Amino acid sequence: MAKLLFPAPKMSLPNAVSTFSTNLHIEAVQSVMPLKPTNPRQSRRVTVAENMRSSIFQRRLLVILYYKKACEEDSGWLVAGWLRESLGDALSEQPILAGRIHKGDDEGELKIVSTDSGIRLVEALTAVNLSEFLDLKDKKEEQAQLVFWEDIDEQEPQFSPLFFVQVTNFKCGGYAIGISCSLLLADPVSMANFLKRWANIHNRLTVSLTEIPQTPTFYLPNLRKTACSSPYPSCSVTSKNSGQSVIFKFASKGLSLDTEMQRTLAELCTEAADRSFATKMASKLALMIKESFKDAFTIENYAKRELVTHDSSIVSGLTCVSWEDLGGDEICLNEGNKPASVSYWISSGCGEGLVMVIPSPNDGLVEVNILLAVPNCNVT
Repeated sequence: MAKLLFPAPKMSLPNAVSTFSTNLHIEAVQSVMPLKPTNPRQSRRVTVAENMRSSIFQRRLLVILYYKKACEEDSGWLVAGWLRESLGDALSEQPILAGRIHKGDDEGELKIVSTDSGIRLVEALTAVNLSEFLDLKDKKEEQAQLVFWEDIDEQEPQFSPLFFVQVTNFKCGGYAIGISCSLLLADPVSMANFLKRWANIHNRLTVSLTEIPQTPTFYLPNLRKTACSSPYPSCSVTSKNSGQSVIFKFASKGLSLDTEMQRTLAELCTEAADRSFATKMASKLALMIKESFKDAFTIENYAKRELVTHDSSIVSGLTCVSWEDLGGDEICLNEGNKPASVSYWISSGCGEGLVMVIPSPNDGLVEVNILLAVPNCNVT
């Protein structure tokens, strides 16, 4: 079952898991590129206020899918080997996910360009059993070790990947697939759609090989000649400031989705989030708006207004979307083997809270996904 991570009191951990970070080792790091070159190159313009660059670089969506060992032949090593091939195919359909940030010509403008530089695929190993790990009631810090991330270089961002996949093999044969992706690339809804498409490609690839059993080309146990593992870097990802997040969906016909309308939706959802969260969101937030019908983002400072009356037709078009509604518990990367558990959260260090407004036109029906996230250190 999918779980939304909320702050919880610290609890003592079982001995088998209390040293989880020291038991976790990286066995391999690879780059995965789209299978075919992107032509013409895709680009996404990002206009951001100068004082907000540092925080927006590090904001990311994190997803972990946990799988029990499905059969004797199943393993995270085998899955990772086939993932490398199926992921390359999936990236060919959405090459912007394998792109890099480039500084634009204008001050305050950035571009994400589909350079085909690739994403990073990390394979890791732990001496802990998956069942022990899943039984933990408070495992935010331990889960953060299952989603590798390296901070984007603000001076030379063109060399920094924006998308990481980590496959972690547990002692029992179960495994976890952790995804960490910059919010400049994907919001939770679009990422869920990408993962479903990726799973379909992966299963089609592996099913076609059932008559001739074989291992993938990049099967690490066959490639590794000597012990080459390294301790997991403790600074790669943290979840201590993951805070709280919520997703809303707006759908309506006959309304013009201009920038002012998007700001109105952000305001309505912020008010609703204040009623949902145990603590109020701060009055000043970062607002990310995707321009309608364009692959471009504008990121600006946003201050909440108080006691504003809104059109009832707009209010009635808003619904709250559960993380479980994203369908992560149906993503099978091994035919019929559904995740034993799924976790989602937004990591943003200790920057400002965030409101993200993503329109998705659909045959005359205006559909908008609105994500709100606020780190623990920035609630009032």
